[in-house]
Amino acid sequence: MTGPDQPGTAVGRRTTADAGGTGASADTLTGGPQRPYRRRAGGRSGARGRTPLPLLLPALLGLAFLLLPLIALVLRTPWSSLPEQLAAPGVWQALRLSLVTATAATAVSIVLGVPLAWLLARTEFPGRGLVRALVTLPLVLPPVVGGVALLLALGRNGVVGRWLEAWFGVTLPFTTAGVVVAEAFVAMPFLVISVEGTLRAADPRYEEAATTLGASRFTAFRRVTLPLIAPGIAAGAVLAWARALGEFGATITFAGNFPGRTQTMPLAVYLALQSDPAAAITLSLVLLAVSIAVLAGLRDRWMTAP
Repeated sequence: MTGPDQPGTAVGRRTTADAGGTGASADTLTGGPQRPYRRRAGGRSGARGRTPLPLLLPALLGLAFLLLPLIALVLRTPWSSLPEQLAAPGVWQALRLSLVTATAATAVSIVLGVPLAWLLARTEFPGRGLVRALVTLPLVLPPVVGGVALLLALGRNGVVGRWLEAWFGVTLPFTTAGVVVAEAFVAMPFLVISVEGTLRAADPRYEEAATTLGASRFTAFRRVTLPLIAPGIAAGAVLAWARALGEFGATITFAGNFPGRTQTMPLAVYLALQSDPAAAITLSLVLLAVSIAVLAGLRDRWMTAP
């Protein structure tokens, strides 16, 4: 005898017609075939494309506010003399130095930032929230203040700098290495935040399974965790590189503005703006093009929602 709760009765079935469908039956209790629910044309899904006017107007104003300076930069570029401006030796010297120091700063950020991100994401210790806040402090700290702090810490009379010079003969301020240090200081938090978020999203049970099979914690990190978080590391590295490329305040405060040694592209723009505005616009256009290329590649690979 078949009861009302048996799979063969109509109680255990519903029709898609009850939900606005075509009338085909689907077993919702026994795991039978179910047809996906489809919204009718002109239903609620069409309302998602409508933007209220009180939101649309400030959104367009905000877009114009962000794009207008960039458009003005492109419009005021001296296109007729652009080849001559780009051929100037100071331009390529500053660009080459910027690319080298930004890449070196990114490498330092990866070597130091990935273990730091793992520590914040995988280890419980007292004061972890405070440590995370201090790690992200350079994101909101004025760059000039960061440069002053670096001078007080790593300068010739700094807390650590005096010992570096006395013991190893290493002097960081006003050198190319000082540029790398300043850029890494402001860029590393971008990588740490990106990698920590990726680590928190990754399932730690893979690492635990590797350790139960005899792998050490470092081997599990190297063979299991790193491949899982590789996209987060790549995204954080690109962001750190772009931030290091555009660093100005900490660099000029800690490393100075010496052509060929510490004068990066942002510093060259600042110097050219005082004597040759056309050259400053050309240098700014080069930095704008590099930034757009970096962000476009980053968005296509790691920032596009599925």
